Order: sequence, then C-alpha cells, then structure tokens
Amino acid sequence: MMNKKKILLISLLLILSAAAFTLYKFFGPSVRQPSGRYLFIPSGSDYNDVKAILEKENVAGGQWFEWTTSFIGYKDVKPGRYEIKKGLSLVSLVRMLRNGSQKPVDFVITKIRTKEVLAGRIGKNFECDSLEMIRFLNSPDSIARFGFDTNTVMAAVLPLTYTIRWNTGASGIFEQFNQAYKTFWTDERRQKAAALGLDPNSVTTVASIVDEETNAPSDKPNIASAYLNRVRVGMPLQADPTLKFALKDFGLRRIYDVHKKTESPYNTYKYKGLPPGPICTPNASTIDSVLNAPKTEYLYFVANSDLSKKSHIFTTNYADHLRYAKLYQEELNKRNIK
Repeated sequence: MMNKKKILLISLLLILSAAAFTLYKFFGPSVRQPSGRYLFIPSGSDYNDVKAILEKENVAGGQWFEWTTSFIGYKDVKPGRYEIKKGLSLVSLVRMLRNGSQKPVDFVITKIRTKEVLAGRIGKNFECDSLEMIRFLNSPDSIARFGFDTNTVMAAVLPLTYTIRWNTGASGIFEQFNQAYKTFWTDERRQKAAALGLDPNSVTTVASIVDEETNAPSDKPNIASAYLNRVRVGMPLQADPTLKFALKDFGLRRIYDVHKKTESPYNTYKYKGLPPGPICTPNASTIDSVLNAPKTEYLYFVANSDLSKKSHIFTTNYADHLRYAKLYQEELNKRNIK
C-alpha cells in the first residue's frame, strides 16, 4: 500500500514538475534579449525567416517556439522593429509578432544641409536604404504631389522628432515630414509670408541662410531683416553660406574672390534673388525670426571683430560696412585664421 502511495506521489510530483516546466517555457522569462535590444523582421519575410532570425539572434527558437506559435495562431508575418525586453515570455513574444506591435523609431532631425546626408541618416535608422531615399528626393514626379521640387524639397524637413515605423518606405517617411510641415505652416504664418512677398519655401530658404550665419538668437531678426531688404531693393544677397553650400565645403572660414566666381545657382554673389532652395534645415524659431523680422534699413552686417562674442554689427551704408569689415578681417589675420 505504501509503495502505491509513493508511486502516486512521485508520479504526481513528476506531473506537477512537467507542468511547471511547461508553464515556465510558455509564460516564464525564457526569451533572450538580442545584443541591440531590437529584433528586426524585414519586409517579405515568412514564418521560416522569422524562425531563422530568432535562432540567429539567439532570442528563441526550436520546438517550444513552434508549439507556442501553433497554440496562439501566428501565421501572417508582420515586418517591423520589435523591442525585446528582459523577462519576456514566449507567449508575449509571439503575441507581439502576431499583432505587429513594433516599436517605432524616434527619428531626430537637427541641422542637415544636404539631401545626401538626410538619405544617409534614414538608411541607418530604417529599413529603407539611403539609395531608395535619395532617388525619391531627386525624383520630380515623386515629390511634385507634395508641392515641392528637387531644390525646395528640404524645406519640408523641419528639425523635429518624428515617430515612424522602421519598415516605412521612402514615400511614407516623407509623408511624415510633409504632415509636420503642413501643421507648422498655419494660416497665420502663411499670411506673414505673403506680406513679405514670399511663400513658405522661400521663407525657409531665407531662414536657412540666417541659421548658417549665426547661432545667436538675438542677431537672427536683424540678419533676416537685412537679407529681406536686399531682396526688396534688388541687391544681390552676397551670402557667404550659400557659397559654402555651392562648394559643398562647410568648413570654410573665409570667402575669397576665387570662391565668388563659382558657377552655381547658389552663388548669391553672382546671381540676384534667393537661391533655388534652402541650404540647411533651419530651426522653427529662425523661420519665425524671418516672418517677424523688424522693419529696418539695414543692408549690411559683419561679425564683430571681438571673435569671442557671437554678435554682428549692422549698418545701412557700404562705407560703414567696409570700416567694420576691415576690423574683422584684420582680427582674422592677426589670429592667422585662414
């Protein structure tokens, strides 16, 4: 009798142990976190691809994964970027994959000067590669429906944080930029632009030049005013940052006559009016500095000869400008700044 009880007890313990082990494998923290914390399922993947990715990343796999997917009913693969947290269970993992509960990318735009740099950053953060993105940005047909051309297209890219799914294509990513652009350009801002005789893209172009001229918020309104005055009177902008953009040499400290001979529509020493498009992605506050630029008679400005201060001297006539410009150039020579 005692032997039967022992056998029953041992059998019960074995059953309970097996049940506990099974529950642990299904519901316990049995999923391993990948080195990068995220699991990437490319577009076009099937179930076998997912299994291979999980095994390669040493996240999960084998018979237990197959039993779990069969139990939950995971068949249709949804591509994306999935966050694998510590302590995740197989059941939670499979439910996440089945529901397509991916973790979007918080894509932060700061100052970007060229389409190529933007495309490169997108290629590093999304499934969409840089070649696909640059082709889109350079395609008149692709961007025309958004109201941009290949020169003005960067006006749509405001320095913001965009929350975008990892597997979003080039068109979808740009759609996110465009939505933020349309939200930013309220009726009030558009009316202010029209009062200046400009459209939103032209205002952004002016703001991009202002942003490249200075980091001092206090100087931006007056610099914007000076550039707007030059446009108004038909004077060339003669903006050094546009030459740097034309040359794709953003490290230039000084502009010489040889630079001013550069053949480019962005050479504002050679061609009057605004360049074809923005030369960087300006801050929203700088765009507002242009829209709210004070009414001045300034046509000229030059950096203060005290190079330790981020400030400019503004003048209304060329003679005064030359005097202050000479002081600035002498200081650069004294410090051997080329």
